[in-house]
Amino acid sequence: MRFKEQLLTLTPYQPGKSIESVKREYNLEHIVKLASNENPFGCSEKAMNAIKKHAVSLAIYPDGYATLLREKVASFLNVEGNELIFGNGSDNLIQIISRALLHPNASTIMADHTFSQYKHNAIIEGAIIKEVPTIDGEHDLDGMLAAIDEQTNVIWICSPNNPTGTYIPEQKITAFLDKVPKNILVVLDEAYFEYVVAEDYYDSIRLTRKYQNLIVLRTFSKIYGLAALRIGYGVANTEIIKALEPAREPFNVNTLGLIAAAASIEDRDFVETCREKNRQGLEQYYRFCEEHKLEFYPTQTNFILIDFKVDANLVFQYLLERGFIVRSGKPLGYPSSVRITVGSYEQNKGLLKVLGEFLAENKK
Repeated sequence: MRFKEQLLTLTPYQPGKSIESVKREYNLEHIVKLASNENPFGCSEKAMNAIKKHAVSLAIYPDGYATLLREKVASFLNVEGNELIFGNGSDNLIQIISRALLHPNASTIMADHTFSQYKHNAIIEGAIIKEVPTIDGEHDLDGMLAAIDEQTNVIWICSPNNPTGTYIPEQKITAFLDKVPKNILVVLDEAYFEYVVAEDYYDSIRLTRKYQNLIVLRTFSKIYGLAALRIGYGVANTEIIKALEPAREPFNVNTLGLIAAAASIEDRDFVETCREKNRQGLEQYYRFCEEHKLEFYPTQTNFILIDFKVDANLVFQYLLERGFIVRSGKPLGYPSSVRITVGSYEQNKGLLKVLGEFLAENKK
């Protein structure tokens, strides 16, 4: 069979270890998963109640237009319904954009250490990939501008960035967008937008009003706690959305997800509470790092990347054997660091205790 050549050597996305697999492998009763940047506080009660109240027929296709959710999101963001596109998580939207704009005669630009699915989908489409090295964990926007050529169709910006948690201030992002040619789509991936507390962060929805070549991606998988239901959305001008829609597969968002997301976006108290608890959790990690003189990136997300100056897999394995699942920095481009999702106070306390034991046992 004549598969695309790039598929034959491309590694599928590797999800983190599951709780059940770790329980069986290490014969452990209790596992704390802090690897995939999920919300440790679950989801809004309004989302759960909405699912319970709706009699859903599993034999009926989802609403292909996402009518109710479209209305709720449009009202919340003060945009028009036809300025929105919905996906099976923002991963699906990345796939749709790649399918629509990338091909062997097109180039795409991204940071070298950022969300893996930009490059993954570009490889599948056979596009020319230009990775611009980050500087201190941040996007080198000048370097990305310099990488633009006549073949460039898409530029990917992840802010706050995964895996570093760094962000781009308003002045820098607007100066960058001012210089990008109008025929190039800029994708501003804001999966962690709701966790941001930086005062100089930009209003990305307002930016889509000014820059006609910008699309903003967000998700219900992170602070809204609906990762299992896979709901993401994009915001852009109507011309961009109209062009992307044919590349979106029919019924790509499931019925339960549509119901839960429509209820979740109205629960602002839940979002505010999770944001505050997340900042409190980050302080636990900051204090630990300062106490043990560990380097880390100050983060605007619900995770932190910590450099232990040893093989990241050693730290990963040590924690795994003691019931904590985190993410090794090796596949993320940070071979001596681990990325840890901020959990509840007790989860953070337990993990930091084990990390302290690791450091004590591995003193140089």
